[in-house]
Amino acid sequence: MGMVCKAGSVNDAVQYEEFELESSKINNLKNAGDGTVDEEYERVKPPLRRIDHYLPPDCPCCNMTKRFTMALLASIGFLISFGIRCNMGVAVVEMTSNATATGQREIDWSDDIVGVVDSSFFWGYLVTQIPGGLLASRFPAHRVFGSAITASAILNLLIPGASRLHPVAVIFVRILQGLVEGVTYPACHGIWRNWSPPLERSRLATLAFCGSYAGAVLGMPLSAWLTEGIGWPAPFYFYGVAGITWGFFWYWLAFEKPATHPTITAREQLYIEESLGNQPVVQPTFATTPWRAFATSMPVWAIIVANIARSWTFYLLIISQPTYFNEVFHYNVAESGTISALPHLVMTIVVPFGGQLADHIRKKNLLSTTNVRKVFNCGGFGLEATFLLVVAFTRNTTVAITSLTLAVGFSGFAISGFNVNHLDIAPRYASILMGISNGFGTLSGMICPIVVEEFTKHSTEEEWQVVFLIASIIHFLGIIFYGIFASGELQPWAEPPPEEQLPEDQQQYVKETTPAMATPGQANGKLATYGTMAGDGTAPEGQGYTQEGYTQETYTQQQPQLDYAVAHPPKVGSTEYASHNNPFAPAVAPSTNPFSGSLEHHQQQPTQFNYPPSQY
Repeated sequence: MGMVCKAGSVNDAVQYEEFELESSKINNLKNAGDGTVDEEYERVKPPLRRIDHYLPPDCPCCNMTKRFTMALLASIGFLISFGIRCNMGVAVVEMTSNATATGQREIDWSDDIVGVVDSSFFWGYLVTQIPGGLLASRFPAHRVFGSAITASAILNLLIPGASRLHPVAVIFVRILQGLVEGVTYPACHGIWRNWSPPLERSRLATLAFCGSYAGAVLGMPLSAWLTEGIGWPAPFYFYGVAGITWGFFWYWLAFEKPATHPTITAREQLYIEESLGNQPVVQPTFATTPWRAFATSMPVWAIIVANIARSWTFYLLIISQPTYFNEVFHYNVAESGTISALPHLVMTIVVPFGGQLADHIRKKNLLSTTNVRKVFNCGGFGLEATFLLVVAFTRNTTVAITSLTLAVGFSGFAISGFNVNHLDIAPRYASILMGISNGFGTLSGMICPIVVEEFTKHSTEEEWQVVFLIASIIHFLGIIFYGIFASGELQPWAEPPPEEQLPEDQQQYVKETTPAMATPGQANGKLATYGTMAGDGTAPEGQGYTQEGYTQETYTQQQPQLDYAVAHPPKVGSTEYASHNNPFAPAVAPSTNPFSGSLEHHQQQPTQFNYPPSQY
């Protein structure tokens, strides 16, 4: 269904600042058509889903840009995801200590069983890191992300019943949770491949990722309060219902890319798509992914090494920090838990601030992208490693708490380094690379508790000193490696090979134009109309925008069914136009071209793809 949008004034306030949207392009928006300032113009948009007729996909509480809405929703999703991971660690204490009428424990698990249950989540989580990246590159990443967190929330509802049934049942559910949550980080990078302008990658990605640290801060005390006040099943049910509720909002407000969003403003869509350039028409598969290039690329290994270093300290503090305060400073469990949340609270604040600062520096051209990534990563790691040394050697409680808080807080700047770097060097494969690096990071997190247990058998201050010395040394090694080999530039292997052809059953409309004659943002006196990905009930992704002055246009047809669709357009209100089973499913758009009936369609494969590197 066509939507009518009104172009705003060039001086209108823009939420979530738009970098590099040139004044000429803003004027094209303002003066689209015959030059009048407030002219209404019609813009091709995807058809509305059934739910959109009653609840338009706009944030109900405030007027945010769609990309900011995506980042905020993703952040809340990570908050719920990491809160789910905290449920078992808190509830298991009450589960195994409650005495029933017979005098036996309600859940009679040994310490060995508790350890297996705690670790079983990571068995599944590790397995789906790389497959999650492939899924997010092959299928709409927002659906992979939303399905993973929603499925984990549903599984969380099953844990209380499974706990009463048998330990094996709980282990099975926890493994499934790990499997589905293993795709979340790779899928999130897949989302930003289509939604994040290059100069907003840091701020959008860090805003989404800070939810994971906020989840660690809120998850422990909230789970403890629910367990104590209601009962040990309460945190499982609370986070299960919260995840399902979040899933509704995600599927209502989140879309694969700007062109598939029915209510995005013309200004925001034009800005995002102009900054990203034309996206590749063929998505990578396992066979076409350059695995050897990944293995031999030093910038990729720089990201992996940095992820290993950050994950080591993250899991060290999440798992062992309360024990450290208890054994070295003799704090009780409640005091240790409260103090342990403080460093991650500071990091939750620092991570999005670092993203804003990194993008500001890049926008002002104060440093290149490569130098920004190195400065933020190495600077964050360097300060973290230094303060970890202070923690290792101090015996003063205040100094230890302050140093540990500063160490974790400064490490938040590193997220604007290595964690966003995947999108710089290979946006086409960002989700796959994130899966690889996060997989290595998860291995690091699984090894860390084993090392800590080995070095702290006698619970002495000197043993904990060694633990923090190891963490500091790992960070210094990460600084050296990342500082030498990291890059913020697009890698040659990240571009699709020129000979990559489309299968006949997946051909898309692809326009070959003369770039020198392009006038971005305006087409024959009208606003540029961008193509979208097929399969969502919209025009194919490869369809470029129409621009005045182009002399060559070559179209190739994506699907044989398009001939039939053009000749037999569905009528509005018919059963062909909307899905009656899924309110979130897009309808098949009716033809909007009154001259389409006389067109003859011929399949034609372009001879070559000459995309400049900047388009990727």
